[in-house]
Amino acid sequence: MEANQKPKSVGALLTPTIMQTPMPDSTVLLEELLWRALDFATLRQSSVSFFDIGKTESVVSRWTRAKIRASKIDPRHRYGVNLNRYYEVWCNSESSQPFFYWLDFGDGKEAIAQKCSRSDLQSQCIKYLGPKEREAYEVTLKNGKFMYTKTGVYVDTVEGTKWMFVLSTSRTLYVGEKQRHHFHHSSFLAGGASLSSGRLVVSKGELEAIWAYSGHYRPTEVHFEELITFLEEHHVDLTNVKKYSIDDDTLPKPKISSLTNESKDDGTKNSTDEVIPNAA
Repeated sequence: MEANQKPKSVGALLTPTIMQTPMPDSTVLLEELLWRALDFATLRQSSVSFFDIGKTESVVSRWTRAKIRASKIDPRHRYGVNLNRYYEVWCNSESSQPFFYWLDFGDGKEAIAQKCSRSDLQSQCIKYLGPKEREAYEVTLKNGKFMYTKTGVYVDTVEGTKWMFVLSTSRTLYVGEKQRHHFHHSSFLAGGASLSSGRLVVSKGELEAIWAYSGHYRPTEVHFEELITFLEEHHVDLTNVKKYSIDDDTLPKPKISSLTNESKDDGTKNSTDEVIPNAA
């Protein structure tokens, strides 16, 4: 690849660029190699440009494949949306340096992206919990109620705030309040794999509403059903719980006909023991 030739994808740019660019920081080199390995591992066949260097791929398409991993690979765990803005600047530049090297040490170290100052880029970092820190967010289901394992205090979400949950692969539940740009779903397991994730409303330990939403994990209906099964196994009464299997950042507002406890035309009540789809 010529020095002024722009790579066509995240995966295609790394090996030749690393070979020809001085890398004074071994962490950056390791980071770029990890990026390449992950790009190979999660690559979809639809990403034609990865195989055909002659076919272009948009910045949006490339970042769609990369952004879920971005803050995890980034040693500083900077907010993925902000990294996306600087990634666009890098793609439009003439630099052949690897993205993170360009951003922190190379030609782009003083670059400023639209809608994201350098200060915001560096300060808006996602916290990743270690094993000991994680214990403070672990939740036990006692008599069907949500209770923090460490303190014995019932979970009580605050109205007007956003609360998250993640169910780990070891079937341990974690609950905490979202702090934008700092504490997200990926914080609980340090970006690691999960069985389910989303948002919830709990009052004095009693579950009132739960739905699938995570910008990091992108939960599907299958993941949501995994959570429902987990709750039922732990004797959580879901009869009057509003359950939404569709990914949405805020509590969905279904049509009147879909609301729990609302009367149907025939005078009967709607079942409250079903997953309610999000209304358009």
